[in-house]
Amino acid sequence: MTHCVKLAAKMVSASFGRGLMERIDDDMFDVVIIGCGIVGAAAAYELSKYELSVAVLERENDVGASGATKANSAVIHAGYDPEPGTLMARLNVEGARHAKQLFHDLDISHVQCGSLVLAFSADDEAALEELLRQGRRNGLDDMRILTREETLAAEPNVSKSVTAALLAPSAMIVNPWEYTLALAETAIRNGAQVRLDSGVTAITKIDGGYAICTARGEVTARCVVNAAGLYADTIHNMVFEPEFKILPDRGEYFLLDKSEGERVSHVVFQCPNEHGKGVLVAPTVHGNLIVGPSNEPPGDIENVSTTQAKMAYIKDVARLSVPSIDFGANIRSFAGSRAKSDHGDFIIAHAKGAKDFINLAGIKSPGLSAAPAIAVMAAELVAEALPPFPRKQGFTATRTRVKFAHLDASQRAELVARDPAYGHIICRCELVTEGEVRDALNAPIPPVSLDGVKRRTGTGMGRCQGGFCGPRLFEILAEFHGCDLTEVLADGEGAYVLSSQTKIGSAKGGQAL
Repeated sequence: MTHCVKLAAKMVSASFGRGLMERIDDDMFDVVIIGCGIVGAAAAYELSKYELSVAVLERENDVGASGATKANSAVIHAGYDPEPGTLMARLNVEGARHAKQLFHDLDISHVQCGSLVLAFSADDEAALEELLRQGRRNGLDDMRILTREETLAAEPNVSKSVTAALLAPSAMIVNPWEYTLALAETAIRNGAQVRLDSGVTAITKIDGGYAICTARGEVTARCVVNAAGLYADTIHNMVFEPEFKILPDRGEYFLLDKSEGERVSHVVFQCPNEHGKGVLVAPTVHGNLIVGPSNEPPGDIENVSTTQAKMAYIKDVARLSVPSIDFGANIRSFAGSRAKSDHGDFIIAHAKGAKDFINLAGIKSPGLSAAPAIAVMAAELVAEALPPFPRKQGFTATRTRVKFAHLDASQRAELVARDPAYGHIICRCELVTEGEVRDALNAPIPPVSLDGVKRRTGTGMGRCQGGFCGPRLFEILAEFHGCDLTEVLADGEGAYVLSSQTKIGSAKGGQAL
């Protein structure tokens, strides 16, 4: 007997999401995780280490495809900023340390570039001293304050008005999409299920657990982990009286061309204010420069538009740090909403009176940094709700993938000799090959859209923003999923690029339309 109020009228075609369209049966999972952003994916990875049946429900057609995981600064913060004694402080530092090992084990693109907080006045220098004290209380012992001369030697392009800077060597930059995908794929390889296009519409308490109604049917679970990000309060309130409220804010960003990628070599901040860490200037793992974010309530929780006023504000503030930034080299502007809550700190706890319902909510910055430690804490809470469960024997803890652009000439030649598909360049800007796209399509979570391929391989992220590689990717996706070109998505459900009236010629070789 179903507990669903209703099912979505349209189900995803079985050809889209091959390997993820398992029948939803009557078996009860030990744990169902709602949401597959970075926190949900980390929880799935951690729980897949144990003899548990685990399923992840994600409303989008891909993991890490919405919310803060999709659009953020891509920084693993050192951990000096959160107030000592908070969950944010402890889990930031622990999570960053876990992350460094995960990046190695799961072959995730990252750079330990360190961060600088700039001072421009005596008040700012006092703020740096306080951040240094906070960092040490949070467990960081490698930080120090640089003189003006040391700061300019480390970053010649910062403002000559700088008077000092706080150096945190452990800060890193990462590809957050790759990070999320690697965790989710590894969880699948260890027995977890990830069910896409499975937005939760209702939850009912039943004997021994919960019945969860999704767009693809009903799932039952002994224990629920709520990692729904911007919708964590909505998910919680489906079963319980409200305990917290998500109060999202929107951050807008510039992504500049690789010509600006060496403008700075550290993540560069100004002193934090009441709005958070403020506007940063940072390199990316792809060799670009990211500048942002702004900070404002979005009004509509789904509003990820950029605005002329906020983009102008970002420019003005960023130039106080790095005056020479060439914003004419901007190749994309974007925005994302962050799941701040009315509690201030992270919410990682059982729902009141229900040990079998665990909220991972209010995960604002430094959520990306803290995610692995949040997942460990979530697993501890699950252990309080379920009978004892042992660690899994033979857990798969490693993952590797081909990154053609990172290979030297001899490695490339050897790879192409083994498989000529790696000799066919699909994306000239990012040097992505057809072999890499094929690998992504045959991975545990294959992409169903152009942006899905981009999140996995980097296609379309360069100067031409997909003008060269887009047509060939259309053909590859259509062929793999057995669909018409007009059914290929740009990103989310319904975001089609072509209409049935569009006429295109062959896209072989990557020619533009």
